[in-house]
Amino acid sequence: MTVTLPAISSSPTFFRQEQCCCVSRFSRTTGLPQKPFSAPVCFRASTKLVMIQCNNSSSSSSSNIFTEWGLFLPLFQEFGFEEGQTQVLFEKNPGLRFETLESLGSRLCFLQSAGLDGFALCRLIAKRPDILTAEEIRELYNLKGQIEPVKLERLLTVTEPQYFVGFAGKVELLLNHGIPRENLPHILNNVNLTKVFCHKSANEIEQTILYLKHFGGVDLIIRRPAILNLDFETQLVPRIMFLTELSGGDENATGAVLLKLPSVLAYTTEHLQSHAEFFRSFVGLTDPEIFKIVLVYPNVFSASKDRKLQPRVEFLMECRLNSIDIFRFLIKAPLFLGLSFRENLSKKLVFLLKIGYKYRTKELALALGAVTRTSCENMQKVINVFLTYGLDYSEILAMSKKHPQILQYNCESLQKKVEYLIEDMGREIGELLDFPAFLGYKLDARIKHRYEEKKKIIGEGMSLNKLLSVSTERFSKKKKKCPVPM
Repeated sequence: MTVTLPAISSSPTFFRQEQCCCVSRFSRTTGLPQKPFSAPVCFRASTKLVMIQCNNSSSSSSSNIFTEWGLFLPLFQEFGFEEGQTQVLFEKNPGLRFETLESLGSRLCFLQSAGLDGFALCRLIAKRPDILTAEEIRELYNLKGQIEPVKLERLLTVTEPQYFVGFAGKVELLLNHGIPRENLPHILNNVNLTKVFCHKSANEIEQTILYLKHFGGVDLIIRRPAILNLDFETQLVPRIMFLTELSGGDENATGAVLLKLPSVLAYTTEHLQSHAEFFRSFVGLTDPEIFKIVLVYPNVFSASKDRKLQPRVEFLMECRLNSIDIFRFLIKAPLFLGLSFRENLSKKLVFLLKIGYKYRTKELALALGAVTRTSCENMQKVINVFLTYGLDYSEILAMSKKHPQILQYNCESLQKKVEYLIEDMGREIGELLDFPAFLGYKLDARIKHRYEEKKKIIGEGMSLNKLLSVSTERFSKKKKKCPVPM
Protein backbone atom coordinates (compact mmCIF):
# COMPACT_ATOMS: atom_id res chain seq x y z
CA MET A 1 0.00 0.00 0.00
CA THR A 2 1.32 3.45 -0.84
CA VAL A 3 1.25 5.89 2.04
CA THR A 4 0.56 9.50 1.16
CA LEU A 5 2.38 11.93 3.43
CA PRO A 6 0.35 14.97 4.50
CA ALA A 7 1.52 18.45 3.60
CA ILE A 8 3.09 20.10 6.62
CA SER A 9 2.09 23.65 5.83
CA SER A 10 2.32 26.17 3.05
CA SER A 11 2.98 29.06 5.38
CA PRO A 12 6.65 30.18 5.40
CA THR A 13 6.46 31.10 9.04
CA PHE A 14 4.51 28.29 10.60
CA PHE A 15 7.54 27.12 12.61
CA ARG A 16 8.28 30.63 13.85
CA GLN A 17 5.24 30.91 16.07
CA GLU A 18 5.77 32.40 19.49
CA GLN A 19 5.35 29.03 21.19
CA CYS A 20 8.51 27.65 19.60
CA CYS A 21 10.57 30.55 20.93
CA CYS A 22 9.70 29.93 24.56
CA VAL A 23 11.36 26.66 25.49
CA SER A 24 11.86 26.55 29.23
CA ARG A 25 12.95 23.60 31.31
CA PHE A 26 15.34 23.37 34.23
CA SER A 27 17.03 20.32 35.67
CA ARG A 28 15.41 18.76 38.72
CA THR A 29 18.54 19.62 40.64
CA THR A 30 17.64 23.31 40.57
CA GLY A 31 14.51 22.97 42.62
CA LEU A 32 12.67 25.30 40.23
CA PRO A 33 9.34 24.31 38.61
CA GLN A 34 9.74 22.52 35.31
CA LYS A 35 7.81 23.78 32.30
CA PRO A 36 7.35 21.12 29.62
CA PHE A 37 7.90 22.36 26.11
CA SER A 38 4.65 23.14 24.30
CA ALA A 39 5.12 22.22 20.68
CA PRO A 40 3.47 24.35 18.01
CA VAL A 41 0.12 23.16 16.74
CA CYS A 42 1.68 22.27 13.40
CA PHE A 43 4.05 19.78 15.08
CA ARG A 44 1.28 17.99 16.92
CA ALA A 45 -1.12 17.99 14.00
CA SER A 46 1.41 16.80 11.45
CA THR A 47 2.77 14.07 13.69
CA LYS A 48 -0.74 12.91 14.55
CA LEU A 49 -1.80 12.68 10.91
CA VAL A 50 1.31 10.78 9.96
CA MET A 51 0.86 8.33 12.82
CA ILE A 52 -2.80 7.76 11.88
CA GLN A 53 -1.81 6.96 8.32
CA CYS A 54 0.95 4.68 9.56
CA ASN A 55 -1.49 2.76 11.73
CA ASN A 56 -3.83 2.34 8.79
CA SER A 57 -1.01 1.11 6.52
CA SER A 58 0.49 -2.33 6.28
CA SER A 59 3.09 -3.24 8.90
CA SER A 60 5.94 -3.06 6.36
CA SER A 61 4.96 0.40 5.24
CA SER A 62 4.47 1.49 8.86
CA SER A 63 7.96 0.39 9.85
CA ASN A 64 9.51 2.33 7.00
CA ILE A 65 7.56 5.56 7.23
CA PHE A 66 10.16 7.36 9.37
CA THR A 67 13.08 6.16 7.33
CA GLU A 68 12.16 8.65 4.62
CA TRP A 69 14.16 11.83 5.26
CA GLY A 70 11.85 13.76 2.96
CA LEU A 71 9.23 13.75 5.71
CA PHE A 72 11.42 16.12 7.70
CA LEU A 73 12.44 18.33 4.79
CA PRO A 74 9.77 21.05 5.29
CA LEU A 75 10.69 21.26 8.98
CA PHE A 76 14.40 21.77 8.34
CA GLN A 77 13.75 24.15 5.47
CA GLU A 78 11.89 26.42 7.87
CA PHE A 79 15.09 26.70 9.92
CA GLY A 80 17.32 27.56 6.96
CA PHE A 81 18.48 24.11 5.81
CA GLU A 82 18.66 23.43 2.09
CA GLU A 83 17.36 20.18 0.66
CA GLY A 84 20.83 18.83 -0.02
CA GLN A 85 22.00 19.69 3.51
CA THR A 86 19.01 17.92 5.02
CA GLN A 87 19.57 14.82 2.91
CA VAL A 88 23.25 14.60 3.86
CA LEU A 89 22.38 15.17 7.53
CA PHE A 90 19.94 12.24 7.59
CA GLU A 91 22.19 9.97 5.52
CA LYS A 92 25.09 10.46 7.92
CA ASN A 93 22.87 10.23 10.99
CA PRO A 94 20.25 7.51 10.36
CA GLY A 95 19.05 7.74 13.96
CA LEU A 96 17.40 11.09 13.22
CA ARG A 97 14.78 9.25 11.13
CA PHE A 98 13.35 7.68 14.25
CA GLU A 99 12.71 11.03 15.93
CA THR A 100 9.31 12.68 15.74
CA LEU A 101 8.65 16.02 14.12
CA GLU A 102 7.65 17.39 17.49
CA SER A 103 10.91 16.31 19.15
CA LEU A 104 13.17 17.70 16.43
CA GLY A 105 11.06 20.83 16.04
CA SER A 106 11.19 21.66 19.75
CA ARG A 107 14.98 21.28 19.83
CA LEU A 108 15.44 23.46 16.74
CA CYS A 109 13.10 26.07 18.21
CA PHE A 110 15.14 26.18 21.40
CA LEU A 111 18.37 26.72 19.49
CA GLN A 112 16.76 29.38 17.30
CA SER A 113 15.25 31.24 20.25
CA ALA A 114 18.66 31.15 21.96
CA GLY A 115 20.07 33.17 19.08
CA LEU A 116 21.40 30.43 16.79
CA ASP A 117 19.70 31.06 13.48
CA GLY A 118 20.38 30.70 9.80
CA PHE A 119 23.95 29.80 8.92
CA ALA A 120 25.06 29.48 12.57
CA LEU A 121 22.34 26.92 13.27
CA CYS A 122 23.10 24.91 10.12
CA ARG A 123 26.80 24.94 10.91
CA LEU A 124 26.23 23.75 14.47
CA ILE A 125 23.90 20.90 13.49
CA ALA A 126 26.27 19.80 10.73
CA LYS A 127 29.12 19.55 13.26
CA ARG A 128 27.12 18.14 16.17
CA PRO A 129 23.90 16.45 14.97
CA ASP A 130 23.60 14.66 18.33
CA ILE A 131 22.44 17.98 19.77
CA LEU A 132 19.06 17.28 18.17
CA THR A 133 18.59 14.05 20.10
CA ALA A 134 20.60 14.31 23.35
CA GLU A 135 18.34 14.73 26.37
CA GLU A 136 21.16 16.37 28.34
CA ILE A 137 20.78 19.55 26.25
CA ARG A 138 17.59 20.28 28.18
CA GLU A 139 19.83 21.41 31.04
CA LEU A 140 20.39 24.60 29.03
CA TYR A 141 16.73 25.35 28.32
CA ASN A 142 16.21 27.72 31.24
CA LEU A 143 19.42 29.61 30.41
CA LYS A 144 18.07 30.69 27.04
CA GLY A 145 18.89 34.35 26.39
CA GLN A 146 21.51 34.48 29.14
CA ILE A 147 24.34 32.97 27.11
CA GLU A 148 25.47 34.88 24.03
CA PRO A 149 24.83 32.99 20.77
CA VAL A 150 28.52 32.80 19.84
CA LYS A 151 29.37 31.51 23.32
CA LEU A 152 26.52 28.97 23.19
CA GLU A 153 27.54 27.73 19.75
CA ARG A 154 31.10 27.15 20.91
CA LEU A 155 29.88 25.40 24.06
CA LEU A 156 27.67 23.01 22.09
CA THR A 157 30.37 22.44 19.47
CA VAL A 158 33.26 21.47 21.76
CA THR A 159 31.39 19.71 24.56
CA GLU A 160 30.03 16.18 24.52
CA PRO A 161 26.34 16.13 25.59
CA GLN A 162 26.96 13.84 28.57
CA TYR A 163 28.94 16.60 30.27
CA PHE A 164 25.84 18.80 30.47
CA VAL A 165 24.41 16.63 33.23
CA GLY A 166 24.06 18.87 36.30
CA PHE A 167 24.90 22.05 34.34
CA ALA A 168 21.80 23.91 35.51
CA GLY A 169 22.35 22.89 39.13
CA LYS A 170 25.91 24.21 39.09
CA VAL A 171 24.71 27.54 37.72
CA GLU A 172 22.09 27.63 40.46
CA LEU A 173 24.92 27.38 43.02
CA LEU A 174 26.01 30.90 42.06
CA LEU A 175 22.55 32.26 42.79
CA ASN A 176 22.33 30.34 46.07
CA HIS A 177 25.60 31.94 47.25
CA GLY A 178 24.48 35.49 46.60
CA ILE A 179 25.21 36.25 42.95
CA PRO A 180 22.37 38.58 41.83
CA ARG A 181 20.35 37.08 39.02
CA GLU A 182 20.88 40.18 36.88
CA ASN A 183 24.65 39.53 37.01
CA LEU A 184 24.32 35.91 35.89
CA PRO A 185 24.58 36.62 32.11
CA HIS A 186 27.77 38.64 32.71
CA ILE A 187 29.33 35.73 34.57
CA LEU A 188 28.20 33.05 32.11
CA ASN A 189 29.60 34.99 29.17
CA ASN A 190 32.97 35.64 30.80
CA VAL A 191 33.93 32.18 32.00
CA ASN A 192 34.97 29.02 30.23
CA LEU A 193 31.58 27.29 30.39
CA THR A 194 32.97 23.88 29.47
CA LYS A 195 35.73 24.02 32.07
CA VAL A 196 33.61 25.44 34.90
CA PHE A 197 30.12 23.96 34.52
CA CYS A 198 30.85 20.78 32.56
CA HIS A 199 34.15 19.41 33.83
CA LYS A 200 34.15 20.73 37.39
CA SER A 201 31.96 19.10 40.00
CA ALA A 202 29.40 21.03 42.01
CA ASN A 203 31.59 20.53 45.09
CA GLU A 204 34.61 22.09 43.40
CA ILE A 205 32.61 25.16 42.33
CA GLU A 206 31.13 25.58 45.80
CA GLN A 207 34.57 25.14 47.40
CA THR A 208 35.90 28.00 45.27
CA ILE A 209 32.97 30.28 46.13
CA LEU A 210 33.29 29.63 49.87
CA TYR A 211 37.07 30.22 49.81
CA LEU A 212 36.69 33.52 47.97
CA LYS A 213 34.28 34.79 50.63
CA HIS A 214 37.34 35.57 52.77
CA PHE A 215 38.67 37.93 50.08
CA GLY A 216 35.72 39.71 48.50
CA GLY A 217 33.46 36.80 47.61
CA VAL A 218 30.54 37.67 45.36
CA ASP A 219 31.94 41.08 44.41
CA LEU A 220 35.21 39.48 43.37
CA ILE A 221 33.46 36.93 41.15
CA ILE A 222 31.32 39.62 39.54
CA ARG A 223 34.37 41.81 38.89
CA ARG A 224 36.38 38.90 37.45
CA PRO A 225 34.24 35.86 36.52
CA ALA A 226 37.31 34.19 34.98
CA ILE A 227 38.46 33.46 38.55
CA LEU A 228 36.10 30.48 38.40
CA ASN A 229 38.26 29.02 35.62
CA LEU A 230 41.22 28.59 37.98
CA ASP A 231 42.01 25.20 39.46
CA PHE A 232 41.35 25.43 43.19
CA GLU A 233 44.35 23.49 44.50
CA THR A 234 47.10 24.37 42.02
CA GLN A 235 46.23 27.92 40.94
CA LEU A 236 43.72 29.83 43.07
CA VAL A 237 44.88 28.97 46.58
CA PRO A 238 48.69 29.31 46.01
CA ARG A 239 48.30 32.75 44.38
CA ILE A 240 46.05 34.14 47.09
CA MET A 241 48.25 32.61 49.79
CA PHE A 242 51.30 34.39 48.36
CA LEU A 243 49.56 37.78 48.59
CA THR A 244 48.28 36.98 52.08
CA GLU A 245 51.78 36.08 53.30
CA LEU A 246 53.19 39.24 51.71
CA SER A 247 50.59 41.25 53.66
CA GLY A 248 51.60 39.62 56.93
CA GLY A 249 48.46 37.48 57.08
CA ASP A 250 45.99 40.35 56.61
CA GLU A 251 43.07 38.82 54.70
CA ASN A 252 41.19 42.13 54.53
CA ALA A 253 44.17 43.88 52.94
CA THR A 254 44.60 40.96 50.53
CA GLY A 255 40.93 41.21 49.61
CA ALA A 256 41.37 44.95 48.98
CA VAL A 257 44.16 44.20 46.49
CA LEU A 258 42.07 41.56 44.73
CA LEU A 259 39.05 43.85 44.47
CA LYS A 260 41.22 46.63 43.03
CA LEU A 261 42.73 44.32 40.43
CA PRO A 262 41.09 40.85 40.30
CA SER A 263 43.15 40.04 37.21
CA VAL A 264 46.26 39.82 39.42
CA LEU A 265 45.17 36.21 39.97
CA ALA A 266 45.83 35.54 36.29
CA TYR A 267 49.58 35.66 37.03
CA THR A 268 51.34 32.51 38.14
CA THR A 269 52.71 32.20 41.66
CA GLU A 270 56.23 32.17 40.20
CA HIS A 271 55.58 35.49 38.43
CA LEU A 272 54.30 37.13 41.63
CA GLN A 273 57.26 35.82 43.62
CA SER A 274 59.72 37.04 41.00
CA HIS A 275 58.42 40.62 41.18
CA ALA A 276 58.49 40.63 44.97
CA GLU A 277 62.04 39.32 44.98
CA PHE A 278 63.10 42.15 42.64
CA PHE A 279 62.00 44.75 45.20
CA ARG A 280 63.65 42.81 48.02
CA SER A 281 67.04 42.29 46.43
CA PHE A 282 67.42 45.17 43.97
CA VAL A 283 65.65 47.97 45.87
CA GLY A 284 66.12 46.72 49.44
CA LEU A 285 62.48 46.87 50.51
CA THR A 286 60.85 44.71 53.17
CA ASP A 287 57.74 42.59 52.58
CA PRO A 288 55.42 45.08 54.40
CA GLU A 289 56.80 47.89 52.22
CA ILE A 290 56.37 45.83 49.06
CA PHE A 291 52.80 45.01 50.00
CA LYS A 292 51.97 48.69 50.62
CA ILE A 293 53.13 49.44 47.08
CA VAL A 294 51.00 46.53 45.81
CA LEU A 295 48.04 47.83 47.81
CA VAL A 296 48.13 51.28 46.16
CA TYR A 297 49.15 49.93 42.75
CA PRO A 298 48.42 46.22 42.13
CA ASN A 299 49.38 46.74 38.47
CA VAL A 300 52.98 46.61 39.60
CA PHE A 301 52.78 42.88 38.81
CA SER A 302 51.87 43.63 35.19
CA ALA A 303 54.96 45.79 34.62
CA SER A 304 57.88 44.03 32.96
CA LYS A 305 60.89 43.73 35.27
CA ASP A 306 63.40 44.16 32.46
CA ARG A 307 61.68 46.86 30.40
CA LYS A 308 60.06 48.96 33.13
CA LEU A 309 60.83 48.15 36.75
CA GLN A 310 64.59 47.96 36.64
CA PRO A 311 65.20 51.00 34.35
CA ARG A 312 62.79 53.16 36.41
CA VAL A 313 64.34 52.19 39.73
CA GLU A 314 67.83 52.76 38.33
CA PHE A 315 66.75 56.28 37.28
CA LEU A 316 65.58 57.01 40.84
CA MET A 317 68.88 55.74 42.21
CA GLU A 318 70.74 58.01 39.77
CA CYS A 319 68.70 60.88 41.21
CA ARG A 320 70.16 59.99 44.64
CA LEU A 321 67.10 58.35 46.16
CA ASN A 322 67.83 55.62 48.68
CA SER A 323 65.57 52.66 49.56
CA ILE A 324 63.40 54.68 51.94
CA ASP A 325 63.10 57.51 49.40
CA ILE A 326 62.17 55.08 46.62
CA PHE A 327 59.51 53.48 48.83
CA ARG A 328 57.96 56.87 49.65
CA PHE A 329 58.19 57.92 46.00
CA LEU A 330 56.39 54.80 44.76
CA ILE A 331 53.65 55.14 47.36
CA LYS A 332 52.93 58.68 46.14
CA ALA A 333 53.58 58.12 42.42
CA PRO A 334 53.10 54.41 41.63
CA LEU A 335 52.10 55.21 38.04
CA PHE A 336 55.75 56.00 37.43
CA LEU A 337 56.28 52.24 37.11
CA GLY A 338 53.61 51.73 34.47
CA LEU A 339 53.57 54.76 32.17
CA SER A 340 55.17 54.62 28.74
CA PHE A 341 58.58 56.25 28.68
CA ARG A 342 58.49 57.22 25.00
CA GLU A 343 54.93 58.61 24.93
CA ASN A 344 54.68 60.03 28.43
CA LEU A 345 57.60 60.25 30.84
CA SER A 346 60.22 61.42 28.34
CA LYS A 347 58.06 64.38 27.26
CA LYS A 348 57.40 65.44 30.85
CA LEU A 349 61.09 65.13 31.60
CA VAL A 350 61.80 67.59 28.77
CA PHE A 351 59.31 70.12 30.24
CA LEU A 352 60.90 69.85 33.68
CA LEU A 353 64.42 70.34 32.32
CA LYS A 354 63.17 73.30 30.29
CA ILE A 355 61.86 75.20 33.33
CA GLY A 356 65.16 74.68 35.14
CA TYR A 357 65.33 71.32 36.91
CA LYS A 358 68.78 69.76 36.97
CA TYR A 359 69.24 66.24 35.65
CA ARG A 360 69.93 63.42 38.14
CA THR A 361 68.73 65.39 41.16
CA LYS A 362 66.27 64.46 43.86
CA GLU A 363 64.13 67.52 43.00
CA LEU A 364 63.79 66.30 39.40
CA ALA A 365 62.68 62.84 40.54
CA LEU A 366 60.07 64.27 42.94
CA ALA A 367 58.74 66.64 40.25
CA LEU A 368 58.52 63.80 37.73
CA GLY A 369 56.59 61.74 40.27
CA ALA A 370 54.21 64.65 40.87
CA VAL A 371 53.22 64.92 37.20
CA THR A 372 52.53 61.23 36.61
CA ARG A 373 48.80 61.83 37.12
CA THR A 374 48.46 64.47 34.41
CA SER A 375 48.80 64.39 30.65
CA CYS A 376 51.67 65.95 28.73
CA GLU A 377 49.21 68.33 27.04
CA ASN A 378 47.75 69.57 30.33
CA MET A 379 51.21 70.04 31.83
CA GLN A 380 52.29 72.18 28.88
CA LYS A 381 49.09 74.27 29.15
CA VAL A 382 49.71 74.86 32.88
CA ILE A 383 53.22 76.15 32.17
CA ASN A 384 51.82 78.43 29.44
CA VAL A 385 49.23 79.88 31.87
CA PHE A 386 51.98 80.92 34.27
CA LEU A 387 54.00 82.42 31.42
CA THR A 388 50.92 84.34 30.21
CA TYR A 389 50.48 85.99 33.64
CA GLY A 390 54.07 87.21 33.68
CA LEU A 391 55.95 84.50 35.54
CA ASP A 392 59.23 83.26 34.08
CA TYR A 393 60.71 79.78 34.11
CA SER A 394 62.77 80.40 37.24
CA GLU A 395 59.65 81.48 39.17
CA ILE A 396 57.67 78.45 37.92
CA LEU A 397 60.60 76.29 39.06
CA ALA A 398 60.61 77.90 42.51
CA MET A 399 56.85 77.36 42.93
CA SER A 400 57.00 73.74 41.79
CA LYS A 401 59.82 72.97 44.22
CA LYS A 402 57.68 74.29 47.06
CA HIS A 403 54.52 72.63 45.79
CA PRO A 404 55.21 70.08 42.98
CA GLN A 405 51.51 69.39 42.51
CA ILE A 406 50.93 72.72 40.73
CA LEU A 407 52.18 71.17 37.49
CA GLN A 408 49.48 68.50 37.53
CA TYR A 409 46.44 70.69 38.27
CA ASN A 410 43.72 70.93 35.65
CA CYS A 411 44.61 73.83 33.35
CA GLU A 412 41.11 75.36 33.15
CA SER A 413 40.56 75.19 36.91
CA LEU A 414 44.00 76.68 37.58
CA GLN A 415 43.33 79.60 35.22
CA LYS A 416 40.04 80.44 36.96
CA LYS A 417 41.82 80.58 40.34
CA VAL A 418 44.54 82.87 39.00
CA GLU A 419 41.90 85.18 37.49
CA TYR A 420 39.99 85.29 40.78
CA LEU A 421 43.21 86.04 42.69
CA ILE A 422 44.08 88.98 40.45
CA GLU A 423 40.71 90.41 39.41
CA ASP A 424 38.38 89.72 42.36
CA MET A 425 40.81 89.63 45.28
CA GLY A 426 43.03 92.37 43.86
CA ARG A 427 46.26 90.48 44.53
CA GLU A 428 49.50 90.22 42.61
CA ILE A 429 50.52 87.07 40.75
CA GLY A 430 53.77 87.17 42.73
CA GLU A 431 51.90 86.11 45.90
CA LEU A 432 51.77 82.62 44.43
CA LEU A 433 55.54 82.40 44.83
CA ASP A 434 55.12 82.52 48.61
CA PHE A 435 52.00 80.35 48.76
CA PRO A 436 51.64 78.17 45.61
CA ALA A 437 49.35 75.80 47.53
CA PHE A 438 46.62 78.42 46.93
CA LEU A 439 46.11 76.76 43.54
CA GLY A 440 45.23 73.43 45.15
CA TYR A 441 42.13 74.60 47.05
CA LYS A 442 38.63 74.47 45.58
CA LEU A 443 37.60 77.79 44.14
CA ASP A 444 33.95 78.01 45.17
CA ALA A 445 33.85 75.85 48.30
CA ARG A 446 36.98 77.23 49.96
CA ILE A 447 38.66 80.22 48.30
CA LYS A 448 35.58 82.32 47.46
CA HIS A 449 33.67 81.29 50.59
CA ARG A 450 36.46 82.13 53.02
CA TYR A 451 37.49 85.30 51.25
CA GLU A 452 33.94 86.70 51.30
CA GLU A 453 33.51 85.80 55.00
CA LYS A 454 36.83 87.30 56.12
CA LYS A 455 36.45 90.39 53.94
CA LYS A 456 33.42 91.40 56.00
CA ILE A 457 35.51 91.28 59.18
CA ILE A 458 39.05 92.43 58.46
CA GLY A 459 38.83 93.84 54.95
CA GLU A 460 40.80 92.71 51.93
CA GLY A 461 44.34 92.69 53.33
CA MET A 462 44.80 89.20 54.65
CA SER A 463 47.39 86.44 54.30
CA LEU A 464 46.47 83.79 51.73
CA ASN A 465 48.20 81.18 53.87
CA LYS A 466 46.22 82.03 57.02
CA LEU A 467 43.01 82.37 55.04
CA LEU A 468 43.12 78.92 53.43
CA SER A 469 45.41 76.60 55.39
CA VAL A 470 43.54 76.79 58.70
CA SER A 471 41.15 73.87 59.27
CA THR A 472 37.42 74.23 58.65
CA GLU A 473 36.73 73.77 62.37
CA ARG A 474 39.12 76.55 63.42
CA PHE A 475 37.86 78.83 60.68
CA SER A 476 34.28 78.39 61.90
CA LYS A 477 35.28 79.18 65.48
CA LYS A 478 37.13 82.33 64.43
CA LYS A 479 34.13 83.45 62.41
CA LYS A 480 31.89 83.15 65.50
CA LYS A 481 34.35 85.06 67.71
CA CYS A 482 34.54 87.94 65.23
CA PRO A 483 30.98 88.91 64.32
CA VAL A 484 30.46 91.47 61.61
CA PRO A 485 30.35 94.98 63.22
CA MET A 486 27.09 96.87 63.10
